[in-house]
Amino acid sequence: MISPSFWRGRRVFVTGHTGFMGGWLVLVLHRLGAEVHGYALDPPTTPNLFEAAAVVAALKTDLRSDVRDLDRLLAAIDDVAPDTVLHLAAQPLVLESYRTPAATYATNVLGTVHLLEGVRRADCVEAAVIITSDKCYRNDGGGRAFSEDDPLGGADPYSSSKACAELVTAAYRESFFRQETGAAIATARAGNIIGGGDWGANRLVPDCVRAFGANTPVVLRHPGAIRPWQHVLDAVVGYLILVEKMCGVDGGRYATAWNFGPEAKGAVAVEAVATHLMDILGGKVVTAEDPDAPHEAAVLHLDNTRALKDLGWAQRWPIHQALDETARWYAAWAADQDMAAFTRAQIDRYIGA
Repeated sequence: MISPSFWRGRRVFVTGHTGFMGGWLVLVLHRLGAEVHGYALDPPTTPNLFEAAAVVAALKTDLRSDVRDLDRLLAAIDDVAPDTVLHLAAQPLVLESYRTPAATYATNVLGTVHLLEGVRRADCVEAAVIITSDKCYRNDGGGRAFSEDDPLGGADPYSSSKACAELVTAAYRESFFRQETGAAIATARAGNIIGGGDWGANRLVPDCVRAFGANTPVVLRHPGAIRPWQHVLDAVVGYLILVEKMCGVDGGRYATAWNFGPEAKGAVAVEAVATHLMDILGGKVVTAEDPDAPHEAAVLHLDNTRALKDLGWAQRWPIHQALDETARWYAAWAADQDMAAFTRAQIDRYIGA
């Protein structure tokens, strides 16, 4: 588990802090006593976690800018002088990548180059984690669990851009960040993330929430698709454990790629997840596979052996609990509860579990 003493007073630079996962990360870091500086565009949706959970109150700096702006990003890193960097800023949606492929590559690939340039020029950084995706692997449809040493690829612009970000990071690490001369640089590939406060377009949980709110069934494009589901707090805590290891004894050996995914039973079909969630909320599920829909892999599993063995990390909230906690968050939001307090209480339950 994470160590509050390690994070207390640590200066952390987070890109993408206005997004769903970025907001949860900021709140966890603040609870641990870190000094958090954010760099991102405005929240991508309305409503959004950043406003609902008052994430701004957990920030030392809330800078709104684009990772594609190299000079602005370099200046921000120079001003903050962080000892830890977590890079989450991205165009995160597969379907959006079909509509805007050039912008997706510019943000996900060139944005990563810019971030690494900032780290390269900053002597203060001890560790940086580049968050990519479980979709970075070359998926042949065989259904086996991907390990960190499997070939990278991607049949859609989003997945391909994340594979490219992995390759860029590996090249920078080998060229500029050897253990004895620079920061420890790692990449993190998490499974499908769920949790309260996600209103992204064409994402399963937000689609269920919107359908429930509109009193209409949720329509599933690929009901049989298998994904490695996990709560956002499982992934966030995994990233922080990784940073701690990278800053410890023999930290350089942790500067590599890492899978953060559930055990095999946590990889289940889209329809099963939607049905569980809508049963809690009180809604209905309709399956309507579209043969003309853009390509998405039918099966995706992650091999988390490396994280289990070398980091001591494992999924703490199994899929049913992750869904229950997610549904409770949205129910509380719909009931106009204090979502800043509710979200922090959920973090306390997780960390204290």
